[in-house]
Amino acid sequence: MSESFGQALRRLRGSRSLRDVAALAACGKSYIADLENGRRFPSREIAAALDQALGARGELITLADTRPGADPLEQADALQRGLHETLTAGPLSDYSLDEVEYTVARHGRATRYRAETELLPELLADFADLRLMLSARQPQPVRKRLTIAVARMSGLMALTLLKLGDGRSRGWWRTGRSAAAAAEDRATLSWMYAQEAYQLYYSSDLEGAVELASRAQQLAGGLPCVGPALAAPLEARAHALLGRRYETSAALAEAESALGRLAPADTVASAFGYSESQLRFHSGNALTHLGQTVLAAEQQERALELYPPSDHMDRALVRLDQAICLAVAGDAAGAAAHATETIVDLPVEHRSALIVYRAADLIAKVPEARTVPEVRVLREVLALPAGERVTSGADQRGDGARP
Repeated sequence: MSESFGQALRRLRGSRSLRDVAALAACGKSYIADLENGRRFPSREIAAALDQALGARGELITLADTRPGADPLEQADALQRGLHETLTAGPLSDYSLDEVEYTVARHGRATRYRAETELLPELLADFADLRLMLSARQPQPVRKRLTIAVARMSGLMALTLLKLGDGRSRGWWRTGRSAAAAAEDRATLSWMYAQEAYQLYYSSDLEGAVELASRAQQLAGGLPCVGPALAAPLEARAHALLGRRYETSAALAEAESALGRLAPADTVASAFGYSESQLRFHSGNALTHLGQTVLAAEQQERALELYPPSDHMDRALVRLDQAICLAVAGDAAGAAAHATETIVDLPVEHRSALIVYRAADLIAKVPEARTVPEVRVLREVLALPAGERVTSGADQRGDGARP
């Protein structure tokens, strides 16, 4: 780039005085003179103020990002960043909005097969773009679509942090609900409440989980959307943990009905969809909590048939439910061995805090089996640092262990 920041500033200033330009950028006259003469280099904030005041359309911002003497690759990064921000903050076409919504949908699908630690940086980068878009002046229809995208991305952020065991997920639920309400999007707001119910469920606030799941269903009314299909089985699981058999059965029946109302596009493998594989998993989980192990086993087997191998987390959770059923049936050794094998077989990047929580829940259900070798091995596996894994489940199990 042949022109320096100071040279471009002098050209863009034209016939305006140093004092006039300094007033526009809220800085001193001598500071502007130093910038033009190359005696000083601007902060990004000053460059942005001057860029806007002089109508430079991002030129000054880009030059400010490219400091003299910088490594060529650093200059390339700075140039790309400046151009990207300039384009992102500009008026959006329908094509640009379609790209935004496609990106959000793509992230939703990625939650079904990508590890949370891989997904989080990309969510953050795309969220930064959304913030720039919202900060620009946009027509109301455009702003509404962007606000819905913010709500859905907030839900993905919250889900990702929840799976990582990070309590900051709670703040993202609030942001998502606020965005969905601001956009007056009932289906998205229902989905937000249904997903947030999981936060309370895994925090052992079962009554709170039931309340939010009910809220999700009430908001949707008769609207055929994912919120009720997601909320009803979660309500059933919470009722089951509370020992409420009638309420569990009623919620599972409503879940079947809600799934049947969904359009095919809403049953895809995505955080924004709900499928039969998920319902079989959730039904089996509820029946497991009620101790109805035979019926639970049927649901679990069907879920594993339907889930693709790439859906690591839900398949692991189903297998841990199978282990809990073994424990309920009195087979503590088999339960612990099955849980250990599940965790060992899971790629280490998918061994999230949620998986560890469910496996620890199994141990809590067989406290009298502390002396069983398989239970001891499971405890040791759960105590491993997050980045380690046992290489051979067979080597770690006792002689009496079963797959």
